[in-house]
Amino acid sequence: MTIEEVQENKSQICESILRSLPEWFGIESATRNYIKDVGSRPMFIATHGGVVAGFLSLTIHNEFTAEIHVMGVKKEFHRNGIGRKLVQFIEAYAGNKGIEYITVKTLSPSRESSQYERTRQFYLALGFKPLEEFKSLWGPSNPCLFMVRLVGSRLYF
Repeated sequence: MTIEEVQENKSQICESILRSLPEWFGIESATRNYIKDVGSRPMFIATHGGVVAGFLSLTIHNEFTAEIHVMGVKKEFHRNGIGRKLVQFIEAYAGNKGIEYITVKTLSPSRESSQYERTRQFYLALGFKPLEEFKSLWGPSNPCLFMVRLVGSRLYF
């Protein structure tokens, strides 16, 4: 598996993967926004056997903080360490820029979802900590959990 930053075809890569994950990306307006937004953000892909298996797009908010804007790994590659390797790669990328914190927003546990329970467990296993719940950021039916990780805070790889 290789991970690299990409400059071209970001929206196409994002759309292909997100549309293959309707359990996570089933809100069409949000999916369209992700597809549009990745064009202006750093984006990284994981390739396995010549196939793009996953991607991660990063938002750099300021000199201290970067956010995992959107990430997706094709189902057939789940549980193979690809998500972990993508996060490891962007942590090094962020650290090289002097960024101290990586954040991510995901569905809060106050709304039951087996898919997002796995997502939260994934981030917790990588050392992210829940910081705050925003009940209205994405609307009342989609409460947001804001998580944070100090770059280089714990060796988890």
